Amino acid sequence: MILYTFVAALGGLVFGFDTAVINGALPFFTKHFDLSHAMQGWAVSSALIGCIFGALFIGRPGDTYGRRYMLKVLAILFIVSSIGTGMASSLTIFVIFRFIAGLAIGGASVLSPMYISEIAPPKQRGRLTATFQLAIVIGILVAFFSDYLLINTGPENWRWMFIAGLIPGLALFILLFFVSESPRWLVKMGRMEAALDVITSVNTEADPHQTLREIQDSINNEVIGKNIYLFKKPYLKLVMIGIAVGMFNQFTGINIIMYYATDIFRSAGFSTNSAIGQTVIIGLTNLLFTLIAMSIIDKVGRKTLLLVGSIGMTIFLGLFAFLFKSGNTGGFWILGLLIGFIAFFAASQGAVIWVLLSEMFPNNIRARGSSIGSFSHWFFNALLSFLFPVVTGAFGVGNAFVFYAFATFVSFFFFLFFLKETKGRSLEELEKHMLAK
Repeated sequence: MILYTFVAALGGLVFGFDTAVINGALPFFTKHFDLSHAMQGWAVSSALIGCIFGALFIGRPGDTYGRRYMLKVLAILFIVSSIGTGMASSLTIFVIFRFIAGLAIGGASVLSPMYISEIAPPKQRGRLTATFQLAIVIGILVAFFSDYLLINTGPENWRWMFIAGLIPGLALFILLFFVSESPRWLVKMGRMEAALDVITSVNTEADPHQTLREIQDSINNEVIGKNIYLFKKPYLKLVMIGIAVGMFNQFTGINIIMYYATDIFRSAGFSTNSAIGQTVIIGLTNLLFTLIAMSIIDKVGRKTLLLVGSIGMTIFLGLFAFLFKSGNTGGFWILGLLIGFIAFFAASQGAVIWVLLSEMFPNNIRARGSSIGSFSHWFFNALLSFLFPVVTGAFGVGNAFVFYAFATFVSFFFFLFFLKETKGRSLEELEKHMLAK
């Protein structure tokens, strides 16, 4: 169980590294390619457009070829994109390889947490699936730290920042040869003995034969084979909730901070080196509060964490917007408010989103439903990331964060009225619970 979770979570580490490494590299490749605000936004969001396609189209191959096989394919894309981006001779080549990185990130955001949720015992599923988010956070921290270490490696230091992603991508590819396929995918393929072996090895407390029968009973091959069922009752409501979960996650502005923190600190008067150093502090905060969330998610529940987090984030985002709009950005107030925001995000939405998207959909539509929820996450991520340099150039950082604070406040009421608690149930029990009126 620990081995399988660790290997699948490595997809999250590469995901985190590849999304955040651009933060420290941004000032240097912007100067190298002489980018305008709009082209800077395009350079950042090109990977996110790849994420949209990767998340949207990974569901069917994941169902056809299996979670493990497709994760191997994604690992190869991670490796190729790291080398290609670092060696790019023009902005066009840079964007092409960042798009390929995005395909891998988007696919991993669907398959890695889904794989973990499909092998995890019910009582540990939240904590184990949240390991994926922990790995993302570690990947982000490693990216921030490696960017900081590579600042003084010459005028083309940004190239080494991207090439460093080769190491975790290679580790993911190699270790995937040491794990088995998801038991629920094996049942879909009719490989009952193999599924029984995996169930027995990862969940010693449950009756493996009963678990196997429950999985078999929950699978409807007709629904699995046709996408049209995703948009019909009883599944449509879950799909719409999944889309909203992905949207509200990005409307917190979390990835704006992950991608543009260096520029935000520089706009507040800090030097480039100091700004990159402060992103390491943000990364450490993210890691600490993700660990706290993992320790309580199966006790407190997903919904409670989301509600508390929404209120906390709204307060810190509002104060952050107020400081920028008032022009009072001196000292370390900006860093303190961002740390507060990151703490509430990591302890709530950061830990919960991938858990929720990987477990809320029934066996019949899990890969495709999770794919749509992840697509929503990446679509709004790309949209906001592209617009951020343009909007802040025209209206200022403060006004952008007013929007994030308001949207996060609205998300509280969405979670309160539309989400059902998912903790402590098997995926098959959860299926009946989520589809019940």
